[in-house]
Amino acid sequence: MKRPNIIFVFAILLSIMLYTENTMAQDGQYLPFAQVMPKPVGGLKSVYSKITYPEIAKRAGIQGKVYLLVYVNQKGNVDDVKVIKGIGAGCDVAAINGLKQTKFTVGKNKGVPVKVKVSISINFKLE
Repeated sequence: MKRPNIIFVFAILLSIMLYTENTMAQDGQYLPFAQVMPKPVGGLKSVYSKITYPEIAKRAGIQGKVYLLVYVNQKGNVDDVKVIKGIGAGCDVAAINGLKQTKFTVGKNKGVPVKVKVSISINFKLE
């Protein structure tokens, strides 16, 4: 039984790595972090001002935190929002809608704007 040539195996692995790296860059992947992370313009206060506590959640006494992953593009706009952990009763949807209306500062690496994923939690608390 012949052993594969180590140079041949290395060349295949290298080409797979380069293909994967180029494909990811072409797909416009969002970075998990950046040197300068995006932040909501006006802070979280501006996000909360865009969120209305759902009436059904109020009546049911639903409180808690909704954990979200916000996809911010290189212009500071929100492209997508995904719920990591929700509390239901319309709170998840209200948090998503509030974040989609929010403008963010631009995430940057070495001064260049980049697409970044940002984790944000929205607290729903009855008073």
